[in-house]
Amino acid sequence: MPSLAIAVTEYEAAGIAVAALQAGPQWFAIRTRSRHEKRVAEDLSEKAVPVFLPLRQVERQWSDRRKVVDTPLFAGYVFVRIEATASGRVPVLQTNGVIEFLGVRGIGIPIPEAEIAAIQTVVRARVEVEEHPFLQVGQRVRICGGSLDGLEGILTAKDGRKSLVVSIDLIERSVAMRISGYRVEAVAGQTCQTRAG
Repeated sequence: MPSLAIAVTEYEAAGIAVAALQAGPQWFAIRTRSRHEKRVAEDLSEKAVPVFLPLRQVERQWSDRRKVVDTPLFAGYVFVRIEATASGRVPVLQTNGVIEFLGVRGIGIPIPEAEIAAIQTVVRARVEVEEHPFLQVGQRVRICGGSLDGLEGILTAKDGRKSLVVSIDLIERSVAMRISGYRVEAVAGQTCQTRAG
């Protein structure tokens, strides 16, 4: 198995900040062929590659019926947790339906653990989400209390409704969820502040 030193050399050659690398597996985004996300996730799981494909339920209307189906939250993308080495990337790239790793020269750039954890929290909580344009600026907030306690994102308002936007920077995709009924505070400290009654 190639060492971390070899992986560092590959990333330096591609102009990627070596500080982003850590020893051990990290999350990476891969682009898939259109409508191949589920198949790619299944094939990677069969290869024992840790994979995360966030899904949401959407009601679809056909001419004769309506049906609730699971669709990818981020169409065209699947997340894998692998070593940042060529031997970690090759089995992924050899999977049918995989186009490339997202990043410089197809090597891939690690996604911060906190960004993946935020999306996993949203998926586990089964809250209703909708696609949202990617945001780079805005007020960063944290939900305090309830099933989403500690979840951080960007606070937005649309038609008087407040939403929390959770983003994955590398793929420039975000999801928004309504947060009415949740207490939200600006991210300044490490944890939500409890308020005396």
